[in-house]
Amino acid sequence: MTDDSAGAAPVIWYYDIISPYAWLALHRLHEIECIRPVECRPIVFGAVLKHWGQLGPAEIAPKRIHTYRHIAFVAQTMGLPLRFPERHPFRSLEMMRLIVALGETKEAASTAFAAVWADGADATASSVLDTVARRCRDPDASGRISLDAVKAKLAQNTTEAIAKGVFGVPTLAIDGELFWGLDAMDMALAYLDDNGLFTRGELARAADLDVGVVRSR
Repeated sequence: MTDDSAGAAPVIWYYDIISPYAWLALHRLHEIECIRPVECRPIVFGAVLKHWGQLGPAEIAPKRIHTYRHIAFVAQTMGLPLRFPERHPFRSLEMMRLIVALGETKEAASTAFAAVWADGADATASSVLDTVARRCRDPDASGRISLDAVKAKLAQNTTEAIAKGVFGVPTLAIDGELFWGLDAMDMALAYLDDNGLFTRGELARAADLDVGVVRSR
């Protein structure tokens, strides 16, 4: 982290364990952390999709296989381990609550992601939840996922993300600007280097384009 980052607002990284792109992006967070502190904030991706009326990539049949192949290709390119779990999409709610119970730390996120996307474990299995809790040196955490306070915190994180305009995961929130997806990491780094990036040229014009056609739903 640079001296210039002292006193700067932290970057918020919104994620859900259901996203393999978030697993890949996790391995580039250190590049952001060299510039600003980062807070990892677990949210419920399904609730975000419901709010905006969207389908997830894996819910569109032709896009599903393309997405999985692209993820596997990018993981190979980045030199990262990747093993898909037996089923996807899967219910991630309990694992996300576990991450909250573990204190929402980067370690908790990394441990959970590694279990699901490096080992290919079933995120819905109680044994996997227990394993993640043990690896984070808090074996009782998996027993706290049913606490109202834990559920409320995850719901609060999700509501906060939606209020900021978050529409997908992973998303970096920096000074009111959103950077969605693994492929936006370079743009986020450029913005941190030059916070006037969006005030010039086509980057500025993009925010003011008129809508030409609105499809009926």
